[in-house]
Amino acid sequence: MRQTLEDSARKVFPNWEAARDASDAWAQVAQLGWFMVGVPEKIGGLGLGDEGLAIIFAELGRALVPGPVLTQFLVIEALVAGAPFEERDGLLERAMSGEIMTASLAIGGRSSEAVMDADKASHILLRREDVVALISQDGAQVKARETWDVSRRLFDVAVVDDAQRYVVARGQKAAQLNDRLDTLLCIALAGDALGGARAALGLTLDHLKGRSQFDRPLAMFQALKHRVADLKMMIDTADAFYADRTSQSLTALEAGELKNFCCAVYRDTVEDAIQLHGGVGLTTEYAIHRFFKRAFLNCALGGDADYWNERAGRAAMAESQAKA
Repeated sequence: MRQTLEDSARKVFPNWEAARDASDAWAQVAQLGWFMVGVPEKIGGLGLGDEGLAIIFAELGRALVPGPVLTQFLVIEALVAGAPFEERDGLLERAMSGEIMTASLAIGGRSSEAVMDADKASHILLRREDVVALISQDGAQVKARETWDVSRRLFDVAVVDDAQRYVVARGQKAAQLNDRLDTLLCIALAGDALGGARAALGLTLDHLKGRSQFDRPLAMFQALKHRVADLKMMIDTADAFYADRTSQSLTALEAGELKNFCCAVYRDTVEDAIQLHGGVGLTTEYAIHRFFKRAFLNCALGGDADYWNERAGRAAMAESQAKA
């Protein structure tokens, strides 16, 4: 499964430039059938679960695929995991075929923040603590939010009172669904981070091999070799951890800790990559700055390190008190 998904992704998106056009990249993702990967076979999907999705998320990050691909998976998961309703199957089929539906990249049931491509979506997933619903785009007021990462367009959304909505879950079931969506969001951002980190390291190696000093390629300098080797070891370790964790059933807290770790690896990798480029990596002539910007946005989306560290600390304290 892993090799098949990776091979198909790399034929269509061999590098970040191949995915530069958002509309074309979206069409390619839909044609590859990626939106069907996590959907059970009995309702028309491929049934590959989180393991299959984890591979796709890493490929999205490797190629810096733009647009609301990540949030489309959240909408699809909500339709699959939520309560069935009359229009559910039709909406799910439309979402899997590539009709844009979007959601927030914030966690904890706050749907008004960081909604990707809200101006292009037919529907927006509304997440509250006590209700999860899909609303039509014409029932929302959207306001663009400026971001450093040009591969993602984020919006703040206000829902009008008479907006058409399809309720997916209420009450306790809404809370459970929100936990599942938070888990998937963190898995997605972690995978995106690792795919991006590996691609950024590849760009850096190409740069070091192509630039010379004292008639020797920079890649031949021992100090630079050691720095690159350290980065590769760090990414390989994170990759192994990610593969192991996504083969299991994770709680939202466990997924948040995974996201926290993988995004830190991405951030550290691109910071070193900029230095190994001699600083010119922040100029528009070099692609590494694109990975740098995406890495730092990944760190902030889906709960930053402070948020997940605090949640982990509170959980540990509660467990300790329960045992006392």
